[in-house]
Amino acid sequence: MLRLDTNQGISGYGDVRDGASPTYALLLKSRLLGENPCNIDKLFRKIKQFGYHGRQGGGVCGIEMALFDLAGKAYGAPAYQLAGGKFRDKVLIYSDTDTVADGGKMGERLRRRMDDGFKFLKMDIGIGLLKGIEGAVTAPPGALERRDVMHPFTGIQLTDIGIEYLVDYVSQVRDVIGYEVPLAADHFGHINVESCIRLGQALDQFSLAWYEDMIPWQLTEQWRQLKQSVLTPVCTGEDIYLKEDFRPLLEAGAVSVIHPDLATSGGIMETKKIGDLAQEYGVPMAMHMAGSPVSFLANIHCAAATENFYVLENHSVDLPWWSDLIDGIDKPLVVDGYAPVPEAPGLGFGKLNEAAIRERMDTRRGRDAGYFEPSDRWDDEWSLDHLWS
Repeated sequence: MLRLDTNQGISGYGDVRDGASPTYALLLKSRLLGENPCNIDKLFRKIKQFGYHGRQGGGVCGIEMALFDLAGKAYGAPAYQLAGGKFRDKVLIYSDTDTVADGGKMGERLRRRMDDGFKFLKMDIGIGLLKGIEGAVTAPPGALERRDVMHPFTGIQLTDIGIEYLVDYVSQVRDVIGYEVPLAADHFGHINVESCIRLGQALDQFSLAWYEDMIPWQLTEQWRQLKQSVLTPVCTGEDIYLKEDFRPLLEAGAVSVIHPDLATSGGIMETKKIGDLAQEYGVPMAMHMAGSPVSFLANIHCAAATENFYVLENHSVDLPWWSDLIDGIDKPLVVDGYAPVPEAPGLGFGKLNEAAIRERMDTRRGRDAGYFEPSDRWDDEWSLDHLWS
C-alpha cells in the first residue's frame, strides 16, 4: 500500500499490485511534491510515462488510486462521483478457485462458491492437469518446466489424448454445478495458438463464459485467429497498461471481453476510459483484481462508473483476515456475490488497521518494508522527463 500526505492534513491511500517493486511508486514522489492532489488528470499525465505493461505500471496506478481517495475526501464525494457518477449500486464479484486434479471434486469446490452466494465462477483448465497422463502433451526437452518463454516459442502442444482428458474433466465439473451460473476458464499453459484453437473447439460444448489469456495479449493477429476459430468468448487484458494497447485488439475484432487490472492498467479513470473505448466496439469489460481491500474498493468505484462493466474478480475471498486490513466500512465487503458501492468520501473506508497490516507485512526475500517509513530520500529524484524537445 502507499499513502499520499498533504499539508492540509488529508491523506489518500492506494495499492501497488503484488509483484511490483515499491520503487516504481517511490521514484515518483518528487514529481508530486508541491502539486495540488485534486488535479488528478494533470498529475496522471505527468507520471504515466513512468509505467509500463505487467507489474511495471504498479507505482503509477497506486498513486492514481490515492489521488482519487484524497480528492474525494477533500470534496466530500465518493470516488465514483469524481469519475462521472455511477451506473449501479452493487458490483458483481467472482472468485477464481484453486484447481484439484479430480473434475468431480473441482465441481464440488465450485458448488461451494455457489452456496456462498457467488453467481459467477472461474476455474483453471490447462496442461498442469495433464501431469502423469501418458501421451497427453508433446514438448521439447525442459519446455514444460520453464515459465520464461512466450507461448508461441515453447514448442508445447496438446495431443488428442490431452484434449480428451480436459474435455472429460470439464464435463465432470458441469455435471456437478450445472449451467445456471457462468463459468470462466483461465491458465491453459504456454501452448501455441493452434493447440488453443483445438482445445477451445473441443470445450465450446460447455458454454464457458470465456477463455482467458490463452495466448499473450501482444499477439493481436493470433487473438483474431483464435476468436474466429472458437464459439466461446475470448478474454485478455490484465497485463496491459493504458488504453492505447487495448485499441489494436478491439480494432481487429480480436477479443470478446476485455479484462484490465486497475492496478496495472492505469488506475480508476484510465480503466474507465478503457471500458468506454471497448463499449464503442460492443465489448464488455470484466476486471481482474488481486490486491488489498484498498485496491478492491478502487475497482468497485471504477466498475460502478463504467456502463459496460461485466464482473470483477477478487482473489482474496478465502483469506479470513483480508478485510481486516481496513476499518470504517460495512463488512463483509462482498454480500451474496455482490459488493455494495461505498458512499463515503474517497474510496469509502475510514482508516487502515495498522495492527492487522503489520501482522501481514511482506518479508519475502528478507525485506521488511516497514509501515509507511519516511521517504525523504526520494524528495529530490530528478531527470529531464519531457518526451519532446
